[in-house]
Amino acid sequence: MTQPALVLSDVSKTFRSGGRLIQALSDVSFQIQPGRVTGLIGPDGAGKTTLMRLAAGLLVPDKGNIEVLGIDVGKDPIQVQSQVGYMPQRFGLYEDLSVQENLELYADLQNVPRQERPVRYKELMHMTGLAPFTRRLAGQLSGGMKQKLGLACTLVRSPQLLLLDEPTVGVDPVSRRELWQIVYQQVQNAGMTVLLSTAYLDEAERCDEVVLVHEGNLLGQGNPQDFSDEVSGHVFQISAAHLGARQLQAQLSHAPGVLDALIEGETVRLVMQAQAAANPDILLPGESGVKITPLTPHFEDAFVAKLKTRPDRDEQKLDLKVGISGQIGDEVIQVKNLVRRFGDFVAVNNVSFSVRRGEIFGLLGANGAGKSTTFRMLCGLLPASSGQLAVAGHDLRVAAARARGSIGYMAQKFSLYSNLSVLQNLRFFSSAYGLRGKRQSKRLHWALTTFELESYRDANAADLPLGYKQRLSFAAALMHEPEILFLDEPTSGVDPLARREFWAWTNALAEIGVTVLVTTHFMAEANYCDRLVILSDGEVLTQGTPREIKDLARNTANPDPTMEDAFITLIEQKKTAA
Repeated sequence: MTQPALVLSDVSKTFRSGGRLIQALSDVSFQIQPGRVTGLIGPDGAGKTTLMRLAAGLLVPDKGNIEVLGIDVGKDPIQVQSQVGYMPQRFGLYEDLSVQENLELYADLQNVPRQERPVRYKELMHMTGLAPFTRRLAGQLSGGMKQKLGLACTLVRSPQLLLLDEPTVGVDPVSRRELWQIVYQQVQNAGMTVLLSTAYLDEAERCDEVVLVHEGNLLGQGNPQDFSDEVSGHVFQISAAHLGARQLQAQLSHAPGVLDALIEGETVRLVMQAQAAANPDILLPGESGVKITPLTPHFEDAFVAKLKTRPDRDEQKLDLKVGISGQIGDEVIQVKNLVRRFGDFVAVNNVSFSVRRGEIFGLLGANGAGKSTTFRMLCGLLPASSGQLAVAGHDLRVAAARARGSIGYMAQKFSLYSNLSVLQNLRFFSSAYGLRGKRQSKRLHWALTTFELESYRDANAADLPLGYKQRLSFAAALMHEPEILFLDEPTSGVDPLARREFWAWTNALAEIGVTVLVTTHFMAEANYCDRLVILSDGEVLTQGTPREIKDLARNTANPDPTMEDAFITLIEQKKTAA
């Protein structure tokens, strides 16, 4: 195939939502070449999903033309759909059907001849590692296994063009790596063309080419390295002998000439506005023991440099004040020999750790490791089978309701009421936390102002961009000014700009003494944690500071491992030992 696999010519698309007209795409033109993996990159609300659905023939553009594999999508969408595989963000698995039954259903929907199915099923099950689980119900699979099954169902009839809308959101690093291996197998072995959108910008560097979109406009197209080269000489690593990473980041975020400051372990990664040597006397006046080292830029550095249009806000203006009892460093969460069984299945097995006041504590693990089950027990939402649990001085076995009064909880899927407006959601959650009268009115005003939700106050939660859903969910968890905050996958799927803003708020809370317990699949975020526990198959695999855990993977071949390197190394070592 020599012609382009996908061609967009002056494509525009608008939607009406909540009385507002939203320009999803505006005169977008580009083409992608066959037999390659092209990344579709952009922040929340950039138009990525709209573009995918237009290419799949599921939407009709207001203006412009789209050709897929030489076929005019507007004239023959059915023929296009017979040639294209499309895996949306929330792929429609039938959770009450087994893995095999899901494959059969999608083979029926895609008119795969029955005589061809056994060979294709065997290939797909081998490729995804799901062969031992064909009789298991889809609803009983881990998140990573569900994503691999969704991809297998999409590939049950091998398409010429594969459209993947954020296929790795919410899966652990091991599953993410396996999904990428499957994608590249299709390109190399079947000559498939892949257009893949992602919120993880390290994945952009795995693509042959990237298309960058923002607010419905095309910003650029090219090799990922070409984008990175644009900020060569702008990127530095900085440390200070007398400042912790959070304090260092907070100061550098507002220093002259700084575009971005990101915590990386015990240091901060700095992106400067201009190509010049970073001056410690300007960046950190009066601070001694400052070390600055030039770094090779990543694609994410270029992404942020292109799209970050305003400096970090002053955290002092957030007015994140809570009533903290006790002293910084006191143990406020105690977990001893925690066990949770579901029938014969042991989801959490003999887990022990403690969390100190004002600490950001990370709970990491592969899909199905027991993180969410542990989280729900700590929130008093699920009773333990055995073991001891204490939160804010309350034994959860006898005083779960009192403990919940000290806790703010932000659920993994943003537990908002989609048919209620932003203001109605905030009013509901504040009432559930016991806020009334003037205090409730004051906190409602605080939430709308602090998280810049005022312009969306009457919009339904379902209609919000993902980044604003995150803001609303975070605001709802903070309405009663809790001293302990539980964050379950709080940045899953949101773009790097929204992720940075979220962590600026979280770091500010920790600095005033709020205790934060967070689960995440995004390993770079583990660097924000003071200490971590990594779970595997319901048991503690290891625990310690980010540096201590990365030291476990440090060797001559990899002298400076990332947290993702350490995570994968530890998981693979356990598999080998088993």
